[in-house]
Amino acid sequence: MADDDRQGKPEKPTLGQYLASIRQARKMTLRQVEEATNKLVSNAYLSQIENDKIQQPSPNVLHALSEIYGIDYGQLMERAGHITPTQKRTEHERHGRVPTFAEHNLTPAEEAELMDYLKFIRQRKRTP
Repeated sequence: MADDDRQGKPEKPTLGQYLASIRQARKMTLRQVEEATNKLVSNAYLSQIENDKIQQPSPNVLHALSEIYGIDYGQLMERAGHITPTQKRTEHERHGRVPTFAEHNLTPAEEAELMDYLKFIRQRKRTP
């Protein structure tokens, strides 16, 4: 018996178990997923993932599955071990980047300008 079971905490499902439960909840067969991904993810390959024979599928496969199932790609990447889980920040901790525009591949100069503008807005809020 796993330590989690003895302490009364449920074990986190494996990536395969998680994906199988999502697919079943969507009432999709392995072949339907294969067709929905335009054969990027074969039904045999998905079966191996769901049965934990493949534990770290490629990011491309995870992205295709996240799109088909409508689930968060980042969480799949974490479950597969491609990236480490993000730590929760308190309200006053900084993100280290401008998170809203992170996907826009800002240049360092653009990021600096945004930070200057943010500083301006914060100063404006402080003055009565």
